[in-house]
Amino acid sequence: MNISEIVMQYVDDIAEKLDIRLKKTFRNCYLSTLATTTNLLEDGTTFVLTGDIPAMWLRDSSAQVKHYLPLVNKDPQIARVIEGLIKRQVMYIGVDPYANAFNKEPNDHGMKEDITLQNPWVWERKYEIDSLCYPIQLAYQYWKVSGVKEIFDEAFHNAMCTVIDLWRLEQYHGEKSHYSFQRKNCPATDTLQNEGKGTPVTFTGMTWSGFRPSDDACTYGYNIPSNMFAVVALKYMEEIAKLVYKDEKLAADASDLGKQIDEGILKYGIVENEQFGKIYAFETDGMGNYNLMDDANVPNLLSIPYLGYTTVDDEIYQNTRRFVLSKQNPFYYEGKYAKGLGSPHTPVGSIWHIGLTMQAITSADSQEINQLIEMIMQTDDGKQCMHESFNPDNPHDFTRSWFAWADSLFAELIIKVAGF
Repeated sequence: MNISEIVMQYVDDIAEKLDIRLKKTFRNCYLSTLATTTNLLEDGTTFVLTGDIPAMWLRDSSAQVKHYLPLVNKDPQIARVIEGLIKRQVMYIGVDPYANAFNKEPNDHGMKEDITLQNPWVWERKYEIDSLCYPIQLAYQYWKVSGVKEIFDEAFHNAMCTVIDLWRLEQYHGEKSHYSFQRKNCPATDTLQNEGKGTPVTFTGMTWSGFRPSDDACTYGYNIPSNMFAVVALKYMEEIAKLVYKDEKLAADASDLGKQIDEGILKYGIVENEQFGKIYAFETDGMGNYNLMDDANVPNLLSIPYLGYTTVDDEIYQNTRRFVLSKQNPFYYEGKYAKGLGSPHTPVGSIWHIGLTMQAITSADSQEINQLIEMIMQTDDGKQCMHESFNPDNPHDFTRSWFAWADSLFAELIIKVAGF
């Protein structure tokens, strides 16, 4: 799509504060979503593909436009992009709230060999809590910046009800849920065990998730950072229900569910670690099993204050952060050119630009932030944009040269550092 002069002036204003090497990378990353992944459709909605995969993820598309929010009151085109995206996300939630990625049209493209309830609109049906959190967050933040309430129509109200009902049901996954997912002839992380139902869990107050934000299967069904994001999203829904819809029942439903999930996090999601003290687990089943790790994909433990669940100076978060950025985390890697978070989603030892960027965003240490930006700049293989993951001993070895979520998050970091 064409990029307005308002956007370009904003980019120029920020770029003036950056050194010559960073200017080009920031420009590329800031403009990536608008220039390469955004489609304004005739029905008034917006389709935002993830990059090198021709589908739209609810998570990625939300994160891809977040850094444009400061311009919604200055540029009608940006407002049109985001309002249209919210409308399309709401439409997709109505199609299938368990799906994570969707087609532009009902063309049956995507992962059609998966054993799950199929729909021609759906690219992939891996159920992830955060897929429903992100659109709620985007709409709430757009409302707070713009003051526009028209996005909260009947369809959005129905979507909120759908999300709350689904999260309630998935508090009792084994007893009540009909969701299942199986993929044949694939890595173990791409399918759910137990005939597609996942490993057993017991009631905790938290809500179950089949997959992580990485699209990898959960080892244990209660993913802690995703449940934290749900608590935040439910607070957004409570406020929207009260102030916009004047729907006290919906507000009470959101509040009650958020409290139940939060109580579950505090009771089952915190473990005592000999080296770091009390830390948040990554996953649990409520039956005494815990997964102590972190993954570069957001929401993750590193991003807890970014999500709005707690503050950077929270003691348990700081303990958790020290664990996450240590060799005690099985997905923390170090190499010649970088050290940081990786993921089981990519080759062993690979570090993610999203992980490095989130580490900087959640840091209060200017020296650490500058070192991370320099690390990112040195590991882009000269492409002046972000990748998914890279080999920290050989940055020429990387995955995904077109990954707009990583670009947008890096642009968000630079905007913050530049003081805009």
